[in-house]
Amino acid sequence: MRKPLALLMAGSLLLAGCGGWSDSRINPGNWFGKSKSTPVATAASGEVNPLIPEKTGLGIFDRPEEEDISLPARQISELRVEPTPNGAIIYATAIAARQGGYDLALKRVPDTAADTLEYTFNVVYPEAGTPTGNEHSRTLRAAVTLSEQDLRGIRTIRVSGAENARETRRR
Repeated sequence: MRKPLALLMAGSLLLAGCGGWSDSRINPGNWFGKSKSTPVATAASGEVNPLIPEKTGLGIFDRPEEEDISLPARQISELRVEPTPNGAIIYATAIAARQGGYDLALKRVPDTAADTLEYTFNVVYPEAGTPTGNEHSRTLRAAVTLSEQDLRGIRTIRVSGAENARETRRR
């Protein structure tokens, strides 16, 4: 009778000491907090010489690059970062300007700070006019998967739209 009681008491003390796991920095569920809305930064126009091409082709058989006709979604309404066993998944929800948006993509912005991952939520709209509709019918969702190597050294994840951006920071 004494041994089971002693084991029960030791187990209770051990479990009581683990109460801080939910607030610990090593808990993957606490890597990123809740997102918050931030204003969209405007692009600064630098000096560009229109007479010098940005890219030269490799030969006469090169195909021209496809024109990117996607536009930023109107408003980012939600941003979540869910941990996975080998990295994380970034889930973003946006509200489009009108119905019918397709070919959703979270496109990475290349020139950002070393500790920041920034994405733009892009969507392609049909050429024909479509109705605006209610907010529920214009809601779009996209996700991107990141590995542990992609997240190494990252403190902030930011997703931008046309009117706002949402960001979440590592705790």
